[in-house]
Amino acid sequence: MIPEHKIQEVLERVDLVGLISRHVELKKAGREWKGRCPFHQEKTPSFYVVPEKHFYFCHGCRASGDAVSFVQRYLGKTFLDAVRDLARELGIDLEAQQDPGMRERQQLKEATDLAAEHFRSTLWQDEGRSARAYIASRGVSEETAQSFGLGWAPNAWSTLAERFQKTGMLDWAMKAGLVLKRNTGDGCYDFFRSRLMVPIRAPEGRPIAFGGRLVGAEEGPKYLNSRESRLFNKSDTLFGMDQARDEVRKRKAAVLVEGYFDCIGLHQVGVRHAVALCSTNLTPGHMQVLKRGEARELVLLLDGDSAGIAAVERLAGPLLAAGATARVALLPQGDDPDVFARREGAEGVERLLEGAQPLTAYLFASLLPQGKGASFEEKMAALERLKPVAAQVPVGLVRSSLFSALAEHFGWRSADVEAALRSKVPPKPAASASHDGGSAAPARPLPEKPPPPMEALYVASVLREPRLLGRDVFRVCDELSHMGLRMALAHATSGQGTQDALFEAGESVKRAIETSWRQLPSEGQELEHAFFAICREIMVRRIDERLTYIKRATEQTPGAFDLTEETRQLLSERVELLALKKRVLEELKPASPGTKAPMQPV
Repeated sequence: MIPEHKIQEVLERVDLVGLISRHVELKKAGREWKGRCPFHQEKTPSFYVVPEKHFYFCHGCRASGDAVSFVQRYLGKTFLDAVRDLARELGIDLEAQQDPGMRERQQLKEATDLAAEHFRSTLWQDEGRSARAYIASRGVSEETAQSFGLGWAPNAWSTLAERFQKTGMLDWAMKAGLVLKRNTGDGCYDFFRSRLMVPIRAPEGRPIAFGGRLVGAEEGPKYLNSRESRLFNKSDTLFGMDQARDEVRKRKAAVLVEGYFDCIGLHQVGVRHAVALCSTNLTPGHMQVLKRGEARELVLLLDGDSAGIAAVERLAGPLLAAGATARVALLPQGDDPDVFARREGAEGVERLLEGAQPLTAYLFASLLPQGKGASFEEKMAALERLKPVAAQVPVGLVRSSLFSALAEHFGWRSADVEAALRSKVPPKPAASASHDGGSAAPARPLPEKPPPPMEALYVASVLREPRLLGRDVFRVCDELSHMGLRMALAHATSGQGTQDALFEAGESVKRAIETSWRQLPSEGQELEHAFFAICREIMVRRIDERLTYIKRATEQTPGAFDLTEETRQLLSERVELLALKKRVLEELKPASPGTKAPMQPV
């Protein structure tokens, strides 16, 4: 757990203008800096950085926050990684005692960086001729190969191991799984040999692992991936997200394929919002990566053969469980995405994507094409194939809606469909975390600031029902001012779970969340209505605070002809804030009479 005072130190010491200037062209405007917003398309600059308050704000799309939230949103990083990366740049030691794995993580990064450069340079030397020939046979240009950092691991036992030995990084390379200890005798040998190397990168572009495609040899699996480590978790990583990030944010959509070269081929023809799985399973971690990238829709672009159809069934459960908007586009029989892209170009791929069917419509039609007219045996066979899908969808609105839609397609009653599909139902999220009162909380260097009650209600709602984070249309999560609450939310939504998040939290945060839990409805629609009310209250308070500031700053204005540029900007902002407030009040209307609402904190 990163101490809260350390996070505050990062925010106070970071040069916010310098940080944002790496990605946005800023110009001085009085005491502020302005430029074109990196989070939406605009011609007239409406994005402001206020260095005195360590704060940025966009008048157009309402994006706002501090240095940590900027790194989170722009680079698609988690809260924890954003804080750690900023602290590293500033030379702030965040958690040497709290997290003994930090040093190992840094060592893994350095070893992986060295390996990526070694593979890349080897590809373009004489010994990389066979790999370059294979790349050309796949229709990948040299420019694309360079862009994706492709490399070559020659058919030699210890080329990379010897380089690590010379640099004193051999132990780090072993931890990263790049070299292995010999079974007999001393020394190490290379894990990847005779393979075209595909770097797997974090969203910001740094290599964290590798996929190796066998070329010119017959022994070994066709594809071989790095083992998982503190740096690389395949369940939280999407290949190509570093290249696709800007296009995904622009389109609010992503195209999901299953192979590295499928993704590379799509990018080469101009379909730059394509990403690929690093494993066969789609996980909540992948959905979080897409959410941080602001993808509101996912299009599955899969082979048109039986394997592609089976993949839809395999991916449907996690997508439905996440409440994701998804569509399915199947390629012509025998085509891979990269083959199709080379032949048809970007226009052909875009036409295919535009014609994609909604996930459930495709699923129902493929499993039971005749619908109500199918035989009883055909319906039962289709339901049997749907059992693994339904088993992954938690109890709630999505599950009941799925059963209703299935009932309509099958011509049966919803209760009968549910009975036929009944299997192991995913457990409901815990209403509260259990605590082992025997362990004492670690001593804090500074007393904690109690969390604002309304922010605690927001975090408690998401911890109880994680899907609510996807309903946060006004990104209230970016407005949370209490670092302890932001840390708890980051831990819980990064796959560590509610109990781990609370175990890591400070005592004041635990108390605030537990108090909030008692005030909230337990689940379902009532909890959702309460969540909207909480979001509404927080947003209205933030807007009112800014309006009050603008009023004080402009109430001494002599006359319209004497307005300074800064005053004009504030008055313009006031108009936009009033419009935003109206939108918040309209879109987050209070629950209808009879619906239980959370207690108002005092």
